Amino acid sequence: MNTLVAIAIAPVGQGDELAQDVAQVVKVIRESGLPSKTSSMFTEIEGPWDQVMEVVKKATFVLAEKGIRTELVLKADIRPGYEDTMNKKIERMNHYL
Repeated sequence: MNTLVAIAIAPVGQGDELAQDVAQVVKVIRESGLPSKTSSMFTEIEGPWDQVMEVVKKATFVLAEKGIRTELVLKADIRPGYEDTMNKKIERMNHYL
């Protein structure tokens, strides 16, 4: 079942600059091979439910396994019968702009 998630995974209590820790998270996501896009606040990942959730788990635990308290914010769109919703949602919106 096609799933699109927007996630924010970040260390808690690690100071003001989080880019190095967040980069470790994004690396796991990019190496998964699933389509993804990273913005300043979220990373979107799209694919079959089980694969997406496995990537979310691995990306979350890359920090937690180092003993770092980790926060995860997740929003999911499960839409049967659709693919490439990460891009097609934007295309449909742009059509109306």
